[in-house]
Order: sequence, then C-alpha cells, then structure tokens
Amino acid sequence: MAPKGKEKPKPSSATQTLTVEDRFANLNRHIQRFEYAQAVKVSDEVLSMVPGDEDAIICKIVALIKADSIDKAFSTINEASRKFSIDFSFYKSYCFYRQNKLDEALELLKGLEGDSETMLLESQILYRMGKVDASLDIYQKLLKSKIDSLEINVVADLVSLGRSSEVQGMLESLKLKPTSSFELAYNVACALIERNKLTEAEQLLLSARRIGQENLMEEEFAEDDIEIELAPIAVQLAYVQQLMGHTQEAVQSYTDIIKKNLADEPSVAVAINNLIALKGPKDISDSLRKLDRLTEKGSGPHNFQLARGLDLKLSAKQRETIYANRLLLLLHSNKMDQARELVASLPDMFPDSVMPRLLQAAVLVRENKATKAEEILGQFADKFPDKSKIVLLARSQVAAAANHPQIAAESLTKIPDIQHMPATVATLVSLKERAGDIDGADSIFQSAIQWWSNAMTEDNKLAVIMQEAAAFKLKHGQKEEAARLYEELVKKSHNSIEALVGLIRTSALTDIEKAESYEKKLKPLPGLKTVDVDSLEKTSGAKHVESGTQVGTTMEPYEAKSKEKAKKKRKRKPRYPKGFDPANPGPPPDPERWLPKRERSSYRPKRKDKRAAQIRGSQGAVSKEANANAVNAKSSQASNSSKGGAQSSAAAEQSKPSSSKSSKKKSRR
Repeated sequence: MAPKGKEKPKPSSATQTLTVEDRFANLNRHIQRFEYAQAVKVSDEVLSMVPGDEDAIICKIVALIKADSIDKAFSTINEASRKFSIDFSFYKSYCFYRQNKLDEALELLKGLEGDSETMLLESQILYRMGKVDASLDIYQKLLKSKIDSLEINVVADLVSLGRSSEVQGMLESLKLKPTSSFELAYNVACALIERNKLTEAEQLLLSARRIGQENLMEEEFAEDDIEIELAPIAVQLAYVQQLMGHTQEAVQSYTDIIKKNLADEPSVAVAINNLIALKGPKDISDSLRKLDRLTEKGSGPHNFQLARGLDLKLSAKQRETIYANRLLLLLHSNKMDQARELVASLPDMFPDSVMPRLLQAAVLVRENKATKAEEILGQFADKFPDKSKIVLLARSQVAAAANHPQIAAESLTKIPDIQHMPATVATLVSLKERAGDIDGADSIFQSAIQWWSNAMTEDNKLAVIMQEAAAFKLKHGQKEEAARLYEELVKKSHNSIEALVGLIRTSALTDIEKAESYEKKLKPLPGLKTVDVDSLEKTSGAKHVESGTQVGTTMEPYEAKSKEKAKKKRKRKPRYPKGFDPANPGPPPDPERWLPKRERSSYRPKRKDKRAAQIRGSQGAVSKEANANAVNAKSSQASNSSKGGAQSSAAAEQSKPSSSKSSKKKSRR
C-alpha cells in the first residue's frame, strides 16, 4: 500500500488577511535591515496582488541593484517596460553605470528632466569617465540644494583636478569642519597630501579612523565589516608613512593589509601596488605573484586584464599604474615575450594617456630598436600637442643615448616653455656640437641672450648665458666676438670679477692695450704688497721641496750673494781585504753570490727517480704499484712452493717492503 502524501499546509488566517499596506510595511522593514532578497520576495507578493503597481516594481528593481543582481534588474526593467507604460530610463542608466557601460548610461540620461537625482547620477558617470571638470560643475550647481554628503564628492573632484588648495575655502563657505564625517575627513586628508602637508594629513586620517569606528559601532556593524569600511584609511596612512620616509613602517602596514585579505578589493589592490613600488626591483618574483592576485588571463583582445570587480571600482589612473608596474617588473625579470604582449594592449585600454607610449618606447629600447621608439614618441607628440612635453623629453633622451644628436636637439626645441632655461641651452649646445652644427649652437646662444635680455624676472640668467656663450665662441676661435660679449657683460654686471677676468684673458689674445686697461680695474690681491716682481723674474724659479711648504712662512726678497768657491773633498785610499793584492785581483766574484741558489742561473735541480712510486694520501696509505708487487710476490710464492723451503722463504721476504730487526732475530733462533 503506497504511503499517503503529506498534505500541503494551509495558509494561516494571518497570512490570508495581510493587506497591500501590510506588505509594503514588511517591504520597508526588509529594506531598512538590508535584507534585499526578502525585499524582492515581498515585492513579488505585492505585484501578485496588485499587478502593475509602480512602487512595487521600483522597489524590486532597487532591491536587485542593492543585492548586486544587475542582470536580474535589467530583465525586470525590460519585462516591466513591455507590460506597463512606465519610464525606467533612470534605473536602466544606473544599471549601465554599474556595468561600466558609461556611454550608454549617459545617453539614457539626456532625455530625462534635470532633477537632483538625475544630476547626481550624471556627475558620477562623468567622474568615472575622467571628465572631472564637468562633474564638478554639476556638483557646484547642486550645492544650493543642500543634499546630504554632497561636499564629500566635491572635495574628491577638487583633489582629482589638482585644485587641493581650494578645499579649505569651499569648506569654510559651507561652514563645515573636516571632521564632520569620516568620509569627508579622508578626502580632506587626500587634499593635504597633494599639498605635501603630510603631518596634518596623518593626524586627520587618524581622526577619520576614530570617527569611523565610533559611527559604525553605533550603527551595530560587525568588527569585520568595520575593518572593511575603514580599509581605505589604513592604506592611506601607510602611504603617508611612505612619503614621510618611514619605509619599514609603511612596508609592515601594507603587508598586514594584504595578509588580512579583506573584502575591500580596491584597497588591497592599492596596497599591493604601493608595496611593489616601494620594494622596486627587489624580489621581483614575489612582486609578480602578488600582482597575479589582481590580474587574470583575458579571453578578448586584451590578454591581461584586472580581476572581475577591480576594473569597475578602480579609477583609470589607478588601473594604468598597476599595468605599468607589472610591465616594469616583466622588463626587470627579462620576460620580454610577456612584456611585448602586455604593452601591445595598453594603448587600446588608455588611448589618450602618455604612459602606454612611454612603456612602448622602453620595451623597444630594451630590444635595441631606438629608431622605432623615437618614431612612436614623435607620432604621439604630434597627435597630442598638449601632452607632448614629457614625450618629447623622453624622445630626446632616447635619441641622445642612441647617438642621434640631431633628433635629440630637434625634440628639445619643440618644448617652448623650457627653451631658454640654462640647462636646456647647455644640452642643446652640446647636442649641436656632437652633430657638428657649430652655427646652430651659436644661434641657440643668440636666441637665449635675446630672450633673457627682454625678460622681466628677478632671477635673471642673462649673465650665466652670456658668460657661457663667450666661452663657447672663444673655444671655437671667435676671439673678437667673445671679447665683445665679455665687454658687454662687464657693463651690465657692474664690473663683475668673473666677467672682468674673462674679458682680460680674451682681450690679451687680440688687443693687449685693452687688456691692460681693464687689468687696472682689478682689485689687488691681499698679502702681495711685499713681493718684488723684478727680483722674482731674476730667480731661476721655484724649487721642489720634498718636505712640503711650511704654514706661516713669508717670502723674503732675493739677495744676490757672491759665489763662494766650493771646497775640495779629500780623496781617501780604498781599504782592501786582508791578503788582497790589487795588482793581481784574480777572477771577479760571482755577481749572483747574494741570490738564493734557486734563483741563480747556474742552478740545476736534482733529478727525481721517476721509477719511485709517488705515494700520496694520508699516513699509512699504500700505492697501487706496491699492492701490485705484493700480489705478484704472493702468486710467485704459491707457484714455487714445491721447489724447497729456501726459495719459498726468499719469495716471502721479497713480498715485504722492508725487513725489521725483530724478524731477523726470530729467523736466527
């Protein structure tokens, strides 16, 4: 007999009597408790009772978005759009924003009314697209609306635009303190870091961490959740320690954050990147392993891409920095195939950025393809003139290292704002000289002199440029031009000693009288009043003294003395050894008699007996030949044992290496 099936429990009377208002109250309660899955179920219950209720549909879509179920939110929006005449453009745009489809998200907002919610979403989309100026304009329009926490985003935009100095004034105009919330304190600390006020930034970050802990504990967050929420502050504190030169503390802080493996993926990614930058080329394999946690093999056109979620949460600048550090590590570890593969995909990821082109040039230079690197950098500089400064500097350096001085000089001449700086002028002149273009180098000096002559600045470099130009002309045989420059420099610098000395030295080569006239303007050197120049000219010159000069001695005037006759030395008879006859000295002594015997030419070493066994090894070792003789002796003894005792005893004696006295005594007995 088959068992009876269980009856389905009937809904209770309380469930049957729940009204739409009661379900909306339950829906609100679930949303307040962040129970988004339950909120979706209650929304479906409401829709089953009241199909087409706009509030229930919107609550379901928002709950799905909050639960990170973006695909389900999209399907709900599409299904509701077909059934009901409700405009879901705002929510659809937000879903596109969450999927990082920014162009589609921005396009959907164009047809909507410019209310505060739409403007907020538009500003966030523009910020992620890198259009921070447009985002800030929208925020400044919304400041009058008194939206909660809007100042946090305004400070973030100002820091991103490099306008950190305006943050304090903006807060004062809104009558806000940096410590009004831990998010605002964090952003203001970032502004202080940009202004290099590291001590104040560190104190504000510590305050932000304390305020955040207090607020989140009041909201009954778990300890793990509090640590995740405050992870950006911990990473920024480690960054401040790094900037302040506290390397060990920064390394320890980064390492602790990485080991905790927090759910805040962007903070962990920034900590890994900063730790790698801090370590540099040390322990490259470990750094690559850490970066592998952030990257994954891509199936699309890009072979390498950031792990899922990071690409959406990190800014474009942060993503670019991580890719750049990975490429530099690959170059340091000499993994050229992977480096080529990665650098080929970077221009598509960041089409308007300078960094991919610089990295491409670095890879090409490593492969000894400097000409190709110069070509890539030159094309980018022509395409983006507003970003060409650093690219042209890199191109000049690559060309100079590759012995292409003309290309290096051409790149530098395309940077107008540094054209007349002394360092740039010196570099250009050196490059022109290497290229053999002396006239070009001369024209660089002329244009620099003309620019500084018209410049109205306190720190004028005209004297430096003119002095170097005069030295250049003198070096290349243009003596009259060099003297003219020095003379002009003396007039402008009010008899500068350096300029006056240069003028005298140069004029001495062309016009002695002019040199002597300017020589009179030189101040006499102290301590030389007692020197008689005429008497110094009569001397034979200074003599070398081995003991060196004595400190504190003064020169005395030379006095001519009458030469005295040198005294004759008395000749002494040589003393000979006893019994030596100088008339018959005999054979001369051996000139090598004082040398050791081994170093004398007549030395002949003793011949070694090659037949003797060379015994090597520890004490008591026996050579192979001795062992062989012993074996032969034993074999001969065995074969001759029948011939008599006398022969066998003789064979036995031959097998021994030597006979001792004790053995002889025993034989006699």
